[in-house]
Amino acid sequence: MRLYLLALNPTDSVTEGFLPAAGRLGLDVTVLTHDAQPHRGCGAEVVECDVRDLREVIGEISRRPAPDAVFSNSDHLQTQTALAAEYFGLPGKDWRAALRTKNKAQLRRHLAACGADTVWSAELAPGEDTARLLALDVPYPCVVKPREGVASEDVVLVADGTELRLRCKEIRQRREGAPLVVEEFLQGELHTLETLGDGSWRHMLGGFRTELSPPPYFIEERLTFVPEPELPHPAVGQVLRQLDALGVGFGACHTEFVVHDGRARIIEVNYRAIGDHCDLLLARLLGIPLFEHVLRTHLGEPLPAELGARTDGRARLEYPYADRAGTLTSAPQRRDLTVDGVELTYRPLRPVGERHELHHTNRDYLGVLRATGRDQDAIDRAVEGFLAAERWEITP
Repeated sequence: MRLYLLALNPTDSVTEGFLPAAGRLGLDVTVLTHDAQPHRGCGAEVVECDVRDLREVIGEISRRPAPDAVFSNSDHLQTQTALAAEYFGLPGKDWRAALRTKNKAQLRRHLAACGADTVWSAELAPGEDTARLLALDVPYPCVVKPREGVASEDVVLVADGTELRLRCKEIRQRREGAPLVVEEFLQGELHTLETLGDGSWRHMLGGFRTELSPPPYFIEERLTFVPEPELPHPAVGQVLRQLDALGVGFGACHTEFVVHDGRARIIEVNYRAIGDHCDLLLARLLGIPLFEHVLRTHLGEPLPAELGARTDGRARLEYPYADRAGTLTSAPQRRDLTVDGVELTYRPLRPVGERHELHHTNRDYLGVLRATGRDQDAIDRAVEGFLAAERWEITP
């Protein structure tokens, strides 16, 4: 069976998760990507293709062995992938749902039109004067972000109209031609919900309680796993109803939401598996073939009524990140160890000797520390001990 996997930059989710899973399923994989070189050596056929252009994707696949599945775990390629799957008569996501979740302005409009939730939001088109925004009754503080951005890149909290104008100008200088969204700041405890569906059946895999950097930026510093039975279920029910309104229910989905006074408000919907090593941790913690399940849905196989996921596991992820631009001159190496029954896995995300600017996003991550076990207090002690013993040094 032939799987066409659409990708942009290489990610751990694909190289350590989906490609090995495809191998275990006996699939022949062709990776379609805009730049083949970084993907060389991934163990699959790699073909250069303008994957952002649906016409090129369909044309490239049509010249090759017939597809049994078309799949992507990229935020940027869900709509193209869904349309390509539909073109070839294959299972896939509803392209309308993929578009609604990627386009943050459309997400707000659709939820409001359905009566599912209303968040004050305004869209700023490329080249449009910010004076129109300033004339509106903007609820300060508010959040400015690219309409189709990812990973909290160029997402910033602003306090007033002067700062709003300044931040819009700065983002436009970095992202020429990118439409922006300005929306009310949603207060509350930040959570994620991880789901897996086949279009008629949906499983909740659990979620993460997320701790962010101090404002005005939104860097995810720490994620603590919350098993499915311990999720804030009245609020989760509200989130699921909003996902239903968006048409989300096929394959993996990573939803970020806040809970305030018992009310759940969606921050964003990422219609793919959670990244930054969280999906790798989930598969291990739950004891299920998570990546295989995702691929099987795209092959048209129904999910089992019970996944058999464990619910006694606990986990925490920590992301040491740069607080200044410069060269990383000292950092711990790749490491796997066990401390008081807690499994610690540290993976560097930036090589020593490499210089980077400061981005105020997860692109500033220096590494990721995954900790799993059965006792949260023991996990927290092991993580804090590791972080206290190690050093990450950046030379300006």
